[in-house]
Amino acid sequence: MLGARIAAPFNKKISLFVMGRRDLFSRLEKEIKGDDPLIWFHCPSVGEFEQARPVIERYRKRGGNERILLTFFSPSGYELRKNYPLADWVFYLPMDSPRNASRFLDIVKPKMAIFTKYDYWYFYLTGLRKRGIPTYIISAIFREEQPFFKSWGGMWREMLRCFTTIFVQNEESKTLLLWQGVRNVVVAGDTRFDRVSDIVSGVPSSNRIVESFVEGKRVLVAGSTWNEDEVRICEAIDGLDLSIVLAPHEVYPDHISRIEEVFHKYKVVRYSQNPSEEDLKGAQILVIDCIGLLSSLYKYGEFAYIGGGFGAGIHNILEAATYGRGVIFGPRYHKFQEACDLISLGGAVSYTTSGELRELFALWLNNSEKRAQVSEISGNYVKGHLGASEIFLKEVFSL
Repeated sequence: MLGARIAAPFNKKISLFVMGRRDLFSRLEKEIKGDDPLIWFHCPSVGEFEQARPVIERYRKRGGNERILLTFFSPSGYELRKNYPLADWVFYLPMDSPRNASRFLDIVKPKMAIFTKYDYWYFYLTGLRKRGIPTYIISAIFREEQPFFKSWGGMWREMLRCFTTIFVQNEESKTLLLWQGVRNVVVAGDTRFDRVSDIVSGVPSSNRIVESFVEGKRVLVAGSTWNEDEVRICEAIDGLDLSIVLAPHEVYPDHISRIEEVFHKYKVVRYSQNPSEEDLKGAQILVIDCIGLLSSLYKYGEFAYIGGGFGAGIHNILEAATYGRGVIFGPRYHKFQEACDLISLGGAVSYTTSGELRELFALWLNNSEKRAQVSEISGNYVKGHLGASEIFLKEVFSL
């Protein structure tokens, strides 16, 4: 925490991390009062919140009336969801230490704790176990290279034994846990499938700007892109009859200007500038320079590109797959179960070079049978993985 305070003046995200935890216990004590039952959901960041969300929303719809405390570790999750209406309180999680964990649990007094995917905090988990509070983790996934399965990972294995039940995404995760003697495991799947299905069912039926742009064009929707993705896409579409709806991961003015420089050979229009019908029809690149639209855009493309594969890892591919779109992404996808699954099934393809990407674009543009095949695979894959939230609610709440 000391290092974060030192770095805070030079980094906006770190500054939010530090400022959000200032006087945190005083605020907790002031706002969380009474002895009514409370369920504590913890999410590392915004992506994991999307896994907790379908559980919370189904719980509420079925009459679950316990108060809900939602905590985040990262500023990106907290800042985006601090006003989430189905939670009674949203806070940062205090840093993990014996004193902080004990004080937090004394104030909150949770009836139950639910963690999401991979956030493991030793003092919180052991504190919950000592107090006999039922503790769960949803949509967890395990790989052999993780510290739980190393000779030196004793502390990590102790954290696994703090959970009442571990809800995992796949059989491989269950097998790894069984090798360590952890038997309170349920293979439920990934609750994100339920979330993206909810998103698609609730998206607006039309978007005037996007529909005017795509009319009469062959269209690729490229979502959550970074500069490395955008450069390769630009090189790959040269000479192809392919227009792009481009929704970058970052919509800062500098990045949008950089996109316009990358695609300088083409007519580029910005969504936020409310372009005219004439400008939209004559453009080849529509840049979505605002947030909150991406999940509704994939239906407008013949196939999809997901960014992040040349950085830390690809972003969410399930929204595109839910619409039954074949998916293309860069080489860093191996930590994402759904990406590995779709590649093995034939509903997604990974590439490395601009030349490979151009070949993929040409194949899926010119071969309608292939395009229909990958689309069917993607759509059926999502449909076949719905229901993880239902399994959790039935097992834990009998709902």
